[in-house]
Formats: sequence, structure tokens, C-alpha cells
Amino acid sequence: MIIAVAAPVTPTNRVLPFDPLLLAVTLCLILIGFVMISSASIEVAAVRNSNPFFYMIRHGVFILIGLAVALVVLRIPVSFWQRSGPWLLLVGFVLLVLVLVVGREVNGSVRWISLGPINLQASEVAKFTMVIYLSGYLVRRLTEVRSSWKGIAKPALPLAFFVFLMILEPDFGAAVVLMASVMGMIFLGGMKFSQFAMIVVGCAVVIPSLAMLQPYRVVRLKTFLDPWADPFGSGYQLAQAQIAFGRGDWFGEGLGNSVQKLFYLPEAHTDFVFSVLAEEMGLVFALLVVGLYGLMAVRMFRIGRRAEKLQAFFMAYVTYGFAIMLTGQALINIGVNVGALPTKGLTLPLVSYGGSSLVVSCVMIAIVMRIDYEMKRLQVDAASAPVAAKKKRSKLDSADE
Repeated sequence: MIIAVAAPVTPTNRVLPFDPLLLAVTLCLILIGFVMISSASIEVAAVRNSNPFFYMIRHGVFILIGLAVALVVLRIPVSFWQRSGPWLLLVGFVLLVLVLVVGREVNGSVRWISLGPINLQASEVAKFTMVIYLSGYLVRRLTEVRSSWKGIAKPALPLAFFVFLMILEPDFGAAVVLMASVMGMIFLGGMKFSQFAMIVVGCAVVIPSLAMLQPYRVVRLKTFLDPWADPFGSGYQLAQAQIAFGRGDWFGEGLGNSVQKLFYLPEAHTDFVFSVLAEEMGLVFALLVVGLYGLMAVRMFRIGRRAEKLQAFFMAYVTYGFAIMLTGQALINIGVNVGALPTKGLTLPLVSYGGSSLVVSCVMIAIVMRIDYEMKRLQVDAASAPVAAKKKRSKLDSADE
């Protein structure tokens, strides 16, 4: 791989080995999630588990696991992920098949593999593995991707298998996020705009068609258009979420004072935790959370852009893929909560209750921070090389004298 260094960092300038804003945003979202899950789940946990702190304790454990795994991932060179792409893709495929065979059903969906006290959500791992694999493919076939349909069609086969298996669970939301992330990565890899436009049109036809295959999805689409047409039936979730936003007004009812979490709003600590946040903390704080996700996207795309300028294309595409996946899923979840999108069953990354989503999100961000570290190290090494060569020449000249 050819590394062309742009704007090297001088050895005299001290740079942090990580992106401070990305780290701060991540920790803020994790802490906000812990506080809101503690508030939103107390009454539900007291009834379901006879322990009001059941979900709070479990989520705290998930946070510790996620941070511990992230620290381990920070020590792994990016080259390891590049070499392991095909094997990781196989792992993702096996998990998606396994969940259909021995998976645990919750609320009509088979998305989890039971591993004793915890449940592994296969689609979360599968999305991660697809980004790693596709990044390696784009590096190997970049010229082909930029010049012909053949280069674009090849990764469509494993993507189609993944999407098909997710639809069988069913996990339509994860399938949409995965397709959007793959399309975004290929587009940023240099796909012609005309080809991208044709694919977008194709997806605009295929995705609604897939939604129409199941009657409950048709009901969701109709409910999304007017949840108040049946506020105690199919429109119940969206209606209760909108009530939560209305009660919260600008500055909220106060932490812990949500009424909607008292068995009015289903899954208040998972899919609809953002509604509880808006009710208790108000619209201003809710917009602050949206701003945090926006800042996360900006920082990740800046790291990816810097990697692309250094011609470290694998690092660039991994960063782009994770940025699209995390912020895209956040926007979909928030869109569902405010009634701008039909219900999808997607968690809010780093905030919602759920061990698989939290740990995988931490791993994604840890890899991006490792990429940022390696980019900075390349720049420092490149800046140090001329200085070291100059010192060596000075020593030789002194010896000659």
C-alpha cells in the first residue's frame, strides 16, 4: 500500500493518540443512556422481575463489558481486521442461520441466541462483519467498482443473503440499515452517480415491496400516516410517544417524572427511550442528544477523510461504514419516536437497553479510534524521518572531520 502523507504533524507538536471529541461524545451518550434506562425501567422491572433495579444493573454490566471489549479492540492493529474480513463475513452468516434454528423468540421475532444469562442479537454482529468485509473488497476491487457494474454486483450476493436471513427473523429495520450502509460505502468508494441513482431507485421499489409481504408491516405503514385513527390499537405506540413529547414541552417534567413510562409506552427502556428522555428532560435536551450524534458523524467522517487522503483506503471505508451505520440507526430510531417514520424495532445506539447493540457499537467506535491513532502515528513518523536523517548526516560529517 502506498502512503502519501499530507500535512504531517511536526515532532514538536504534541497530539493526543485518540480523538478527544469522539471519545467525549461516546461517553456522554453512554452515560445519558444509563441514566434514562434507570429512570424508564424502574416500574417495569419492579413488576416483571420483582427488582426495580434489574434493568439498570444489567445495563451497567453491559456498559462495563462494552468498555472492556473496546479497550481490547484498541490494542488490535487495523491490518488484523483487513486480513480477517472473509472469515468475519462467514461468522456473521453462521450467526444469522443459527438464530433461525435455535434462536429465542421475543415479541414475535426470532433475533436472539440465548447464551445463558445474556442474549446475543445476531443481526448486530452481522452488520459489523459486513462493513469489515466490504471495506476489504473495495480496497481489492476499487478500480473495478469505479469502472463497471461487475465490481458493484459482486458484493451484492453476500448482502442479499444477509438481508434475506434478516427478513426471515424478521428484522426489517436491521436489513434497511445494512443496505443503506453498504450503498453509502460503495458510493463513497467512487461509484458513478448514475449507477448510484439507479440503485437508489431500485431500492425504492424493492424495500416497499418487502414491507408489503407481511400484513403487520402494511398496518404499520397505515398507522404511521395517522396514528390517531386508532390510538388504542395499531396506532398505540406512536400515539403514546407523541403524548410523551407533548408532555415534555421545552424543558421537560423532570428526571424520573415521566408518566408514559408507567406501562403506557411499550418498550420504554429500549425502542422508545428517546420519548421518555423528551418527556422528562424536554425538547432542548432531546435536541442536544441529536446534536451529539451529529458531532459523532462529523468526527468519524473527518477521520475517514483523513485516512482516504493518506491512501489508507481500508481504514477510510471502515470508518465511513461505521459512521453511516451508527448515525443512520440513530436517525431512524429518533424518527420513529417523533412519528416521522414507521416503527422499526431499532435501538438507539449507545443509549437504548441492549447488550449486543451496546457492545458492538463500542467495538465500532474503538476501531475508528484505532484508525485515528494509526493515522496520527503515520504522520508523526513521516515528520520525524527528515529530522532523523539530518541528525545522521551531521554525525557522519563530524566523524569525517
